[in-house]
Amino acid sequence: MPDSRFLLGVVGGAAAVLALGGIGTHLLSSTESTTSLDAYDTVTVDGHKALAPNIVAGRTESLYHPLPWVGVKVHVSCPEGLKAQAGATLTCTGRRTDGTTLDIPVRVVRVTGPHLTWKFER
Repeated sequence: MPDSRFLLGVVGGAAAVLALGGIGTHLLSSTESTTSLDAYDTVTVDGHKALAPNIVAGRTESLYHPLPWVGVKVHVSCPEGLKAQAGATLTCTGRRTDGTTLDIPVRVVRVTGPHLTWKFER
């Protein structure tokens, strides 16, 4: 019969690995991003400074499925830039590999100087 201390160690080690994996997945699956509003990433939308749609789409796409075991790969496109105003919203479109689409709401959290902090919903 196996030693109970050995079994306790195996079970405890497995639980620790699972907990660390869960914490790591949570930390890497953030949907918030801070981006500089510089000459390369900025466009104008309705007379307001905005983050270019390709930047919003690219960052959203890369964060939408940061790890292979978190969700399904999605190709993202955004119809226009994200206005650099707190509370501004935009809806981007995600297309899964099977052809189905989904709406991805994007919202500006805050604007501080030359930086825009925004997040999207999964």
